[in-house]
Amino acid sequence: MIYVIATIRIRPDALEAYATLAQPCIAATRREAGCLLYDLDASTTDPETLVFVQKWESREALADHLNAPHVVAFREAIKPYVIEAQVEIVHPDRVEVM
Repeated sequence: MIYVIATIRIRPDALEAYATLAQPCIAATRREAGCLLYDLDASTTDPETLVFVQKWESREALADHLNAPHVVAFREAIKPYVIEAQVEIVHPDRVEVM
């Protein structure tokens, strides 16, 4: 089992647009094989910082997720709103940074 913490910094005033685009992706991802948890949260102190918290059965399930058509489309759709992103994959024995 692995955890993924994806921290996204978005442009000012982009929260509503980003959240609207994220909802179909979140719903589809929660139905994927190997997905145990997939949530998007906004910082309570910085509305321009969002965090995806994910739990996957395996690194392979995550790899399938990253190549899923709804994820590819979502990444393309959010490009105008994202300033930067950092993804950390927490394995039982190490942390991988994408």
